[in-house]
Amino acid sequence: MNNLRRRKVSQKGFSLIELMIVIAIIALLIGVGVPAWQAMVRSGNETTALQQMTTIRTLQNQYASKHQGKFAPNFDELIKSASLDEKFKGENPVVNGYIFSMTVQQPSGTQPAFFSLKANPQVSEGIQATGSRYFYFDSSLGTIKYSEEGEASAQSPSV
Repeated sequence: MNNLRRRKVSQKGFSLIELMIVIAIIALLIGVGVPAWQAMVRSGNETTALQQMTTIRTLQNQYASKHQGKFAPNFDELIKSASLDEKFKGENPVVNGYIFSMTVQQPSGTQPAFFSLKANPQVSEGIQATGSRYFYFDSSLGTIKYSEEGEASAQSPSV
């Protein structure tokens, strides 16, 4: 009997049941935590996209005030002359999971200058989603518009 007690006391490590319980608890925590983490990342990307659109709107207005009412034709011009972040280099830059695109029409005899700005999520569905809302702004609007079902437009609801 004493030998049996000594052998049981001298054993080191965990039993299979103890390891399985620990693994089950870890799996449960991951199952609850990962979707919440992904939702936080999407929300952060959307908030950043809104802030970037507001910044671009302000920079375009500053640019127009210095260039006889003409808006900057592209992101590269805003980087060069209005201190837009270097992340926006190129025609359709991807910043924090959002693809930005800008269309500019310079003023003509009867038409004032106009620009529109879109921010669409790089991936809008599934586990890898970078955002779920699409954003739109143009120079004739006072607020940023959004859509949850595809590209936003001037008729979409305001943020």
